[in-house]
Amino acid sequence: MSTPSNMSFEQAYEQLAHIVQRLENEDLALDDALALFEQGQQLAAYCQQLLDSAELRISRLLEDDVDSEA
Repeated sequence: MSTPSNMSFEQAYEQLAHIVQRLENEDLALDDALALFEQGQQLAAYCQQLLDSAELRISRLLEDDVDSEA
């Protein structure tokens, strides 16, 4: 698996969804389940970071747009 920082949001989200599916549907050994859970936590944090960054960019663009209209 690529490190999350090398992935697009879409790639990370897809990988996270795959991990969740495996955890829900497969009978995994405890060590395997824990490793997948850890990967999922990293991916979820990375996706949240990207979403927060995108939200900040949008907020700044909207503020700039409002300021330019004044």
